[in-house]
Amino acid sequence: METELLAELRALKHRVPHLAGGLVASVDGLLVAHDTHGTEPSGLAAMTAASLSLAQRLADTTGQGEFRESLVRGEHGYVATYAAGGSCVLTMLAHPDANVGRLHLEARRSAQRIAALLNETLTTREPL
Repeated sequence: METELLAELRALKHRVPHLAGGLVASVDGLLVAHDTHGTEPSGLAAMTAASLSLAQRLADTTGQGEFRESLVRGEHGYVATYAAGGSCVLTMLAHPDANVGRLHLEARRSAQRIAALLNETLTTREPL
């Protein structure tokens, strides 16, 4: 499964110019797959889980429903996180000149594919 997830991350980088990397992490901060360069992926996965928890609570408290995505814009670029099913998230790092609309469009599609891959893996596992 990691190979398919890595292929999806790389395809997303190919479709959206100016992406610096990305990862798939569980909602509790465990790294599942990554294509990051210059960023420590395990630490980023853990920070993604922490920010996800806050974003989920913010969405719930304000009546906005279930978490779908968040975007942080910093001086040197963007960190975008998207729900990928109920158990994982897709986090992408983008340079400041990235087209954020294109990032959202393509990353949302990738998050759906990642969720499908994860569900497929869970349903085809052999019982213990």
